[in-house]
Amino acid sequence: MKLHPWLIVGVCCLAALAGQIDASIVQLTLPTLERVFAAPLDIVSWVAVAYVLAFACALPVFARLSETGNRKRIYLLGFLLFGAASVLCGFAPSLPLLILFRALQGIAGGALGANSVVILVAGAGSERRGQAMGFFSTAQAAGISLGPALGGVLLASLTWHWVFWITAPICVLAAILGWILIPGGQQTQPAPFDLPGALLLIPALGALLTAIVEFQAWGPSSPYTLGCFAVALVLLPAFVWRERRAPAPLLALGLFRSWAFSGGSVAIVLSYAMLYAMFFAMSFALVRGYHDSPVAAGARLTIIPLALGLVAPLSGALAERHLRVLLIAGMAICFAATLELARVMTGAPGSLTPVMLTLAAYGAGLGLFIAPNNTATLAAAPATRAGQAGGILNLARSFGTGIGVACASAVLAWRLERATGLHEQTLAARSDLLLAAVSGVLLMLAGFACLAALTSCLGGGRRAALPGGQGGAVAASSRA
Repeated sequence: MKLHPWLIVGVCCLAALAGQIDASIVQLTLPTLERVFAAPLDIVSWVAVAYVLAFACALPVFARLSETGNRKRIYLLGFLLFGAASVLCGFAPSLPLLILFRALQGIAGGALGANSVVILVAGAGSERRGQAMGFFSTAQAAGISLGPALGGVLLASLTWHWVFWITAPICVLAAILGWILIPGGQQTQPAPFDLPGALLLIPALGALLTAIVEFQAWGPSSPYTLGCFAVALVLLPAFVWRERRAPAPLLALGLFRSWAFSGGSVAIVLSYAMLYAMFFAMSFALVRGYHDSPVAAGARLTIIPLALGLVAPLSGALAERHLRVLLIAGMAICFAATLELARVMTGAPGSLTPVMLTLAAYGAGLGLFIAPNNTATLAAAPATRAGQAGGILNLARSFGTGIGVACASAVLAWRLERATGLHEQTLAARSDLLLAAVSGVLLMLAGFACLAALTSCLGGGRRAALPGGQGGAVAASSRA
């Protein structure tokens, strides 16, 4: 008996909900972890960075493995591994072990991210694809919005351990339902796995993010910093060389021959870096600068994804006719919001209202930008390669998250040390000095907004219209 397609869609939506709750809830927890473990800022930031780095490295690997093996088995293994890693994170007795378990969570997230949309689209069928992707996007938006508020409640009423344990029951439920509901044996024709490509990509991304995160702690002339950058500079070109010659590459790098696809992909990295760098910086601003309770800080941070989620459907509907206007307007609003936020963020209780209004504007600007840019970038790829393009954009989103947290951590630590002499600590910093350091992160985000507007508009006119027959593929891939 064929099971109802919407039950399969529901399982995939659980994966999206758990993943986005985890991604957003941890940002608010970082100030608490800094205090609990008495750790420097660059080390604490690895709690967030380790997850997205492992996710970015695991995603293309699991995507290829799923094509050559049993997709359902890999997907269910991802749920169980994610749940187990969540439990281990909560029990971690030290910060290094917590970072290790977060990396394990990221690997599991890669197994889920590589399969969720494929299983969802196959289960829903072509006639229900649009509605199914709508529910999937809603689950993602709900997860991002719930994360900060839920994290604040857990930190205030329980302990930081519950921030990680909260996703474990969702994963167990999803694994059980997935075992019952998802059809087995979903796989395509076997293809060789590009092991050399994986062995080049993983250390290259790891070295690059390590250099960014530790740049302030190690210093620009440190042999560690120079060594990490050197490893990235050697391995990334080697990976590109390998992928051009591999019979079944991890990533279809030939898509980057299109300026439209390349520019849009860079803009995706920058836009997601802007979202999560703001989460990171404002978590410290609200908790350390305004002395908010975790509940209050979480509720205030929720305004960013709420504004983004409200505006994104409108911008997506208008993208075909007004693409360039939306891209420029979205980043212009973000640019103005970051500068205004730096101006009004004084630490006085009365400044919280303009701070919240400015954060809402920032979220709305991202909402105007992200959906049209994602869809237009995928439209720049041939319809026959929409799945490969979606995989690259998934990688761009996860890498952008890591870049955002890493850059925000480095700039915050640098500005704090210059202002206070405190090395990699926010605990003893005066509120006004900490908020001034956060303003440095906001200026960096203003620069990101300018770059995102520029790169997203490369070939923007050519990407505005979706060729016939491609729209469905784009819709299915743009929210992967």
